[in-house]
Amino acid sequence: MTGTAAVEYNNEILDRDTDGFYKLENDRKAIDRFLQDDVYPRMKTFADPISRFHYLIQHHYYEDVFRMYSQEEVRRIAEVAEHYHFQFQSYMAVSKFYQQYALKSDDKKYYLENYAQHNTLVALYYAAGDADKAEAYVRALMEQRYQPATPSYLNAGRVRGGELVSCFLLSMDDSLNSINYINATAQQLSKIGGGVAIDLSRLRARGEDIKGIEGVAKGVVPVARELQMDFSYADQLGQRPGAGAAYLNIFHWDMPEFLDTKKENADEDVRLATLSIGLIVPGKFFELARRNKPMNLFAPHSVFKKYAQSLADMEMDIWYDKLSADPDVKKRSVNAREVLNQIAQMQMQSGYPYIFFEDNANRNHPLKRIGKVRMSNLCTEIQQLQETSTITDYGARDEIRRDVSCNLGSLNIVNVMEHQSIKETVRTGMDMLTEVSDQSHLKNAPGVRKANAELHSVGLGAMNLNGYLAKNHIGYESAEARDFVRSFFMAVNFYSIEESMRLARNKGETFKDFDRSSYADGSYFDKYVAQDYLPRTKTVAGLFSGMDLPDQEDWQRLKQQVMKHGLYNAYRLAIAPTQSISYVQNATPSVMPVVDLIERRKYGNAYTLYPMPFLAPDTIWCYKSAYHVNQYRMIDLIAEIQQHIDQGISTILFINSGTSTRQLARLYLYAHLKGLKSLYYTRTKLLNVEECLSCSV
Repeated sequence: MTGTAAVEYNNEILDRDTDGFYKLENDRKAIDRFLQDDVYPRMKTFADPISRFHYLIQHHYYEDVFRMYSQEEVRRIAEVAEHYHFQFQSYMAVSKFYQQYALKSDDKKYYLENYAQHNTLVALYYAAGDADKAEAYVRALMEQRYQPATPSYLNAGRVRGGELVSCFLLSMDDSLNSINYINATAQQLSKIGGGVAIDLSRLRARGEDIKGIEGVAKGVVPVARELQMDFSYADQLGQRPGAGAAYLNIFHWDMPEFLDTKKENADEDVRLATLSIGLIVPGKFFELARRNKPMNLFAPHSVFKKYAQSLADMEMDIWYDKLSADPDVKKRSVNAREVLNQIAQMQMQSGYPYIFFEDNANRNHPLKRIGKVRMSNLCTEIQQLQETSTITDYGARDEIRRDVSCNLGSLNIVNVMEHQSIKETVRTGMDMLTEVSDQSHLKNAPGVRKANAELHSVGLGAMNLNGYLAKNHIGYESAEARDFVRSFFMAVNFYSIEESMRLARNKGETFKDFDRSSYADGSYFDKYVAQDYLPRTKTVAGLFSGMDLPDQEDWQRLKQQVMKHGLYNAYRLAIAPTQSISYVQNATPSVMPVVDLIERRKYGNAYTLYPMPFLAPDTIWCYKSAYHVNQYRMIDLIAEIQQHIDQGISTILFINSGTSTRQLARLYLYAHLKGLKSLYYTRTKLLNVEECLSCSV
C-alpha cells in the first residue's frame, strides 16, 4: 500500500495516550494523509456526473448505462450517492478500496472513481434500468448495509471486467472423458477468476483394474496434481492466481494417500502445494471413531461393478456393513480413531483438510427429494445439490447435468441493525444477488450454466457480528450473543424466503422441481410455526426495540404464500469468510470472532494496522482473541445460526500450540453433533501473555 506518511501515522496507533489506551486518532490522520497524498492528486475530475459517465463509456471503461436510463435518472442516482458525503472509517478501509476496487486509468496513473461513484455504477448495473430500484441499491451500498462479494462488486458495469460469480463446484466421473472435460472446465472457470472445487470421489482407486487389467489405475492423487497444474496455468492474465480445491469421500480407498499430499515432508511428486483439499465425511465415520472400531476403505470401481452405484452416492449408514461383508468389494482396514487423529494432526500442520459433514448437510436439506449435497467449495459455505455429467466420445451426445455456482454478498450486521432495516436490506441483497444469477451465462461451463438457469441459487451472508456484539457490550461467548443470532438470522431467513416468493410471483417462474421441495409441501416451515425465535433475554429484546420480528403467525402466512406462489431461488443463504471486502466495510469478518484487537497485515515492505471497529476502553473486553475464545461456545453460536441457513457457514477453528490432536478431534465430533455442515481451516498459534493485546492495556 502506498503513502509512506500515511503508513507511519497508521503504525502510530500502537502508541499510548495518557490513559494508556491506543492512539486510534492516528488512524484518522492516516486516512487524511492517504487522501491528500495519493488519492486527490490522482483523481480525474469532471464537470458533472453526466460528463463523467460519457467519458468513461466513450473510452471503454464503463458499459453504456444510457441504454437503460435517461440522463436525469443517472444524475439522480449519482447525486443520491454523493449526498452521503461518505467517509472511510479506517486507513485499511480507504487504502484497500482505492488499491483494489477503484477503477484506474489504463496506465494506472489516475483514479477514475471514488467510493460514491463506484457504488453508483454498481447500483445502476444491477438495477437493470429500474431507477427506483437503483436508488434503493445505492442507498444500501452507501449506508454499508449490504456488500456484494469481490467479483460482483469489482466487475459490475465494467467493459473489461471479469465474471461476477465467486466460485464453482464440479463433479468428476470415473472416465478419462470426464477427467478431461472437468479439467478443461476448471481451467475456463479459473481463467475468469473463479475458485473451483472438484469432487474426486467417483474415481477408481490406485491399483484397481481398467478394462479388466488389474493394478493399472493410478488413483486420485495424479488427477489432483493435474488440477493443481491447471489452476497454476489459468490465472486470470496473471492478475490473480488460480484457486482450486479437491474433495474426496473419507471411505475412498485412496484417502490416506490423499491426506499425505499435505504433509510437510511429502515427496514433491505427490505434494499438493497450492491445491486445497477437503474430506467428505459421513456420520458413519464418527460413529466408528467414537466406538474405536476398525474402518474399511473401499475401492470405488469394485463397488460400482457389483452394485451399479457409485460409492459417492451411497449413504454409509445403510451401505457400510453390506459393503464390508461383501467379498466382491475390494477393501482395506484402518483404525477410525487413528484417522481422526491424523486429520487433526494434518490440520495443525497445514490447516487442511476442510471437513464437509455430509449427513448434516443432507438431513434438513429442503431439496433432498430433488438431489444430494455432495461437497462444498473453497471456503466451505456453499452446499447445493450436485450431479455428475456423462461425457461420451466425440460424435456421441453428452448428458450435461447440474454443477454449482455461488453468487455471494453480505449484510453488515451493525449498519442493518442501526438503520432498523433487516427486511429492506435482505430484500435488496436478494434482488442484487438474483441479478448476478440472471446475468451470468458461462459459455464454457455448461453444467454450471444449466444449474444457474434452473435453480437461480444465491448466497446471502453476513459480516461484523463480533463488531456488533462489542459495540453493544456483549461477549462473543455469552448467552446473549446466541440469543441475538437466533433471532437475527431467523428474520434474515424469513425475509429472504419472502423476497424469493415475491420474485417467483412477479416473474411467473419458480426454480426447477420446486414442487418436489419441502417448501412446496410446507414441511420446511413446521419448526417456525411450532415455536417462536423471538428474543429470550431482556438485553437482546432491547436491541430489536422498534423492529417487527416475524412471529409464528407471520411464518404461517408465509408458508401459505410460498405453497401458492413458489420460490425463485433454490438456495438463498450462505455465510462466507468475507475477508478483504470486510476491510472496506470496516467490519469484523463474517460471524467469526476476531483474531486481534489490532490486526497487522504486511503489504510489500510495510505493515498496515487495522483496529477493530468500535474499539474503545469500554469495549475492549468484548473483543476476545479467537485463540482465547472457548471453541465449544463458538460452535454453539455457529449452530444457532446454522439452523436458519439453508446452505453452510464458513467456520474456522482456532487453537493454540498446546492443543493436542485428541482435543482438536473432540471439536470435530462436537461440531458434527451440533449440526454444523462443514469446517473450514484450523488455525494454530503459539500464544503467550505478551501477544494478548487486551491484556496489555
